[in-house]
Amino acid sequence: MTFRPSRALAGAAALALPFALLAGCGGDEEDSGATGGAVSAERCSDNEAAGTITYLTGYHYQASASILEVMAAEDLGYFDDLCLDVEIQPGPGDTSQNAKLVASGQVQLTGLSQQDVISANANGLAITGISSYSNSGLDVLMTGTDVTELTQLDGATIGHKGWMPIAVQGMLEKAGVDYGSLKLVKVGYDPTVLTRGQVDGLTGFVSNEPNQLARAGEEITVWQPSDLDVPGSLGAFSANPDFLAEHPTAAQDFLRASFKAFQYCAEENNVEECIDIQGEYAGAESDPEHETDVWTTESEVAAEDPLPVRWGGIDTANVRQLATLITTYAGQQIAPADAVADFDPSVAEAVVDESGKVIWPAP
Repeated sequence: MTFRPSRALAGAAALALPFALLAGCGGDEEDSGATGGAVSAERCSDNEAAGTITYLTGYHYQASASILEVMAAEDLGYFDDLCLDVEIQPGPGDTSQNAKLVASGQVQLTGLSQQDVISANANGLAITGISSYSNSGLDVLMTGTDVTELTQLDGATIGHKGWMPIAVQGMLEKAGVDYGSLKLVKVGYDPTVLTRGQVDGLTGFVSNEPNQLARAGEEITVWQPSDLDVPGSLGAFSANPDFLAEHPTAAQDFLRASFKAFQYCAEENNVEECIDIQGEYAGAESDPEHETDVWTTESEVAAEDPLPVRWGGIDTANVRQLATLITTYAGQQIAPADAVADFDPSVAEAVVDESGKVIWPAP
C-alpha cells in the first residue's frame, strides 16, 4: 500500500484555495444591514426568544475552523442580521471541559470534533453534533524527509503531547507499522525536537507545527491519516440538545451566519480582514503570521477534502467509521448506530442547499 505524503516546505503556507461554490454566497458589506435584515419578523422574534447564546471556542481565540468564522460572523454583523445575540467565550483547549459545559446547558454551542462528541455521549454526556467541514482531521504525524514509507518507523521513537492520537495510531497500523515496536515518549510543545533528531516522529496538528517548522526553514514530511482513509473531522460544531429542541431556528441561524462567514473568510482577498478580526479578540497574544497559516491551512483542508454529503453537514458513514476507530483504539465500546444517534444532520441541511450555497437570507 502506498500513498503520497504532503510535505511542508520552507516559507509561508499557501493561501486558502477558493471554493467553487463561493460565488454569490460569501459575505460582503452589502449583505450586512440593519439588525434583523436577513430574517422575517416572525423568525426574528423566535431567535430573540433564545436570549444570549453562549459559544465556547475550542482553543482560545485561535484562527481555526469553528472559531475564526464565529468571530467574523459577529464582527461582520451576520448574527445581528439574524436577530441572534451571541456571546463568544474562549475555551482552554480541554475538550472534556467543553463537553461538560455544553451538556449541562451552561454553554449552548461549541466546537468539538465528531470523535469527541461520540466519546462524550458514551461517557454519559448528552451532546448533539450538528455540522462538520471535512472528514479529514487535524492530527498528523511528522517525520524527516528521509522517511518515505511509514514502515521505516518500526522500532522508532515517536514523540507526543501526552497521548497518541487514535487517528495517527490507526494510520500507522493500517500502513503496516509494527506499532508494538514503537517507543512512545511524551515531549513538550517545541516541534524542533524532531528536526534536532531527539525523536524519529512527532505527532501534531496539520495547521500548527508543520507551519512553524516551515517558517523556520525546516523541511519535513507530514503524514495525514485521511490519506489512508482513517476518519476524522474538521471544524465540527455541537450543541446542547435542549437548546436545539427549544430554539431550532436560532441553532440553524447560528450555523447560517457562521457558514456564511467561513466562506467569506476562505476567499483569498478576505483572509487579511478576517485575521484582523481575530487579532481584535486575541489582542497582544495574536501572531498574525501564525494565525494566517492556521486559517489558510484549515480552510485548504476543507476545500481539498470536502464532505461527500452536503457542505457543512453530517456524513453518517464517517460517524460510523469513527465509532469503530474509537472502539478499536480508545477502549470505548461504541456501536456505530449509537454514534449516528449523537448527531442531527437536519440543522445544517436547513442552512445549505444541495449545491453547497448558504441560504441567505433565512427562509
